[in-house]
Amino acid sequence: MVRRLMVVFAIGCGVARAQQPIGVVGIQNANVAGALEVSNGQAILVGNTTVTARDHTAEIELKRGGTVRVCATSGLHVTSGQGVGGQGASQQPLMLALDRGAIEVQMAATTHDMVMTPDLRFTMRGDGPLDLQLRVTRNGDTCVENRGAQAPVLNIADQFGESTYELKAGQHVLFEHGSLKEVVDHESSSCGCPPEPAPEPTMTVADALLNPGDASKTAAEQHPFPAAVSAGLAPVAVPQAPAGDLHEQVAATLSSGEGADSLTPAAAPEPKGKTGEATTSAAAQTTTPPNSQPPTPTRHGFAHALGRFFRKIFGD
Repeated sequence: MVRRLMVVFAIGCGVARAQQPIGVVGIQNANVAGALEVSNGQAILVGNTTVTARDHTAEIELKRGGTVRVCATSGLHVTSGQGVGGQGASQQPLMLALDRGAIEVQMAATTHDMVMTPDLRFTMRGDGPLDLQLRVTRNGDTCVENRGAQAPVLNIADQFGESTYELKAGQHVLFEHGSLKEVVDHESSSCGCPPEPAPEPTMTVADALLNPGDASKTAAEQHPFPAAVSAGLAPVAVPQAPAGDLHEQVAATLSSGEGADSLTPAAAPEPKGKTGEATTSAAAQTTTPPNSQPPTPTRHGFAHALGRFFRKIFGD
């Protein structure tokens, strides 16, 4: 922690305040503190500034040209000096101090630019297209990849010692615990930002109409049994008999006669039996109950009754 404070203090005191903006970064992906201005959802870095990425990579667009990608949850201190030779912002020396996490730097580097970690300091031996990936872990392991055949040679020095290391173009190494004496010459792990998960696709109104998705589900599918049945959104399922077993259905109709209402069974279809077995018609098995009443004689009208009266008096 003391080393980090010393590095930040050295950057802030050793470099004059920039006269022109350093770059811009979207505030939706990063927390920005220090000398800045906010405009249209972007933070304009105008001096010594700290950019801490949130859950996604935050990209700083440099006014001098190029980008610095601050990987998710990483913290980076950014500052710059006055233009070299009075040529303005295009020649402003840029200084980057990585506290933790990883960064990816792509810019036209000069010998006045500098990159720092809590343990190491990187300077350019010459001008050239810098494509640098740098990662620092909690235990100080520092992964460095100087990408590109035309990349400038990097001079790496120990912040608190006399050790140095020369990192050539295309070289990919790991300094264990941030020590220049413990070097893995052929590191294979990536030093830059880890791949981010693909964002979930958003559905437009037109897509929703063409592909309704859940909207096309029936009420029964959205409210499965028994909730759908109790809410009246789905019919009650009728249990079905196993295939091949005898079963019958009973139906009745309500009819109104001259006396009282009566419930008359309707004719039911013949039950089906299993394959190879004889079936008996329900109508053939129907017999008249022994105590049943004789059928009621058909009633006749008033004229018929009057005729019988005269026949009894005068004879047939």
